[in-house]
Amino acid sequence: MTSTTDLAAFAAVFAALFAARSVGDHWVQTHHQACAKGAPTAAGRLACAGHVLTLTVTKAAFLLAVQLVTGLQLALVAVYVGLAVDAASHYWADRRVTLAALAERLGKGGFYRLGTPRPGTDDAPHLGTGAYALDQSWHIGWLFVTALIITA
Repeated sequence: MTSTTDLAAFAAVFAALFAARSVGDHWVQTHHQACAKGAPTAAGRLACAGHVLTLTVTKAAFLLAVQLVTGLQLALVAVYVGLAVDAASHYWADRRVTLAALAERLGKGGFYRLGTPRPGTDDAPHLGTGAYALDQSWHIGWLFVTALIITA
């Protein structure tokens, strides 16, 4: 049976990662990264890598804050492995074509395309759309996995 302390650690880590993901995805990420990270070019891959790097640093900072304030002890190796898994899953999804292909394969392609702006507009087609909802739910699911890894 899992102890209450283990459950509390998992909850604290997940909460920190969840908050950090929102801040990192919406406040830390630059406009350029948000618009360019899905491009099928070296510049797109670089923009995505830059976003994932700053997002991962944000998550690490939130985890550190939890540790400093609560005294929670986390194994450094588990934190590194968890954040590496999370970063890889985030990069994969944020390249966009990968998540779009998965959505198509799972019969969610129509939902993925909901709300896509007209061609030629300056809107980011992944915000406020089916693509955005699937993207964010993908990331939150991986935060759960990451919290399990970090607190295992």
